[in-house]
Amino acid sequence: MKPRHKRFAMITTGVAALGIAAVLVLNAFEKNLVFFFTPSQVAANEAPQGRTFRIGGLVEPGSVKRQPDGVTVQFVVTDTAQTIPVLYRGALPDLFREGKGVVTQGRLGPDGMFHASEVLAKHDENYMPPEAAEALKQAHAKGAQAAQTLVTNPPTGK
Repeated sequence: MKPRHKRFAMITTGVAALGIAAVLVLNAFEKNLVFFFTPSQVAANEAPQGRTFRIGGLVEPGSVKRQPDGVTVQFVVTDTAQTIPVLYRGALPDLFREGKGVVTQGRLGPDGMFHASEVLAKHDENYMPPEAAEALKQAHAKGAQAAQTLVTNPPTGK
């Protein structure tokens, strides 16, 4: 083979190897990519079906129920507009409390129950994931707007 052909073969082999490596990296990245959704987005069917994702919000006060097995916990996550029931089997973080921020990772079941594989609690009073904080702010704004509409336009009862 001429040197020119050898060089062309090496360049072609290098480009093919880079292409294969890029495909493998992107495929692994896509499988491990986990999106964040609020309970309102999940209720609006914006969350992926059959894929792992995260939901975040506040643990609704009075909703934490421990099962007799001592390991399974059921609670409700809310963004003050919508709620999602969560079922988790495992040890909860020490900072997990009713009325506090939480992010759970798992899958939504066909029954509407979110089956969590991981539960993360906020680590201090000032921290909340930016997506969860924005979702809570929007939910509060919508709730305030709805309340204002009821005050200015009360139902007539006809």
